Amino acid sequence: MSEHAHAAEEVPDEVHENSWSANLEHPEHAGDRERVVADALDAVRKTAPGYHVNLVTHGESGHPEDYLYDALADAFGDDVDWEYVEQCGCGGHVTRVHVS
Repeated sequence: MSEHAHAAEEVPDEVHENSWSANLEHPEHAGDRERVVADALDAVRKTAPGYHVNLVTHGESGHPEDYLYDALADAFGDDVDWEYVEQCGCGGHVTRVHVS
């Protein structure tokens, strides 16, 4: 596992007023793009404006540009922007979403 996955947290109930990482690499996320998208959108909603969340997604779901980026645009429009950070050594992917 990469250092990103070790630092990633479960999606909390409260809003993060800091930058953080959301762990979407659990076995239940493996290959379940619908679940990954739902949990990713929840993580972004729980990130305060001015901060970012690193979405650490399972490698079995593939590259996030294939399923996540359009969902982010549809859900948040211009209120967020994102960048692909890297592929982890474990095969997962890290996408950083900035909330404005």
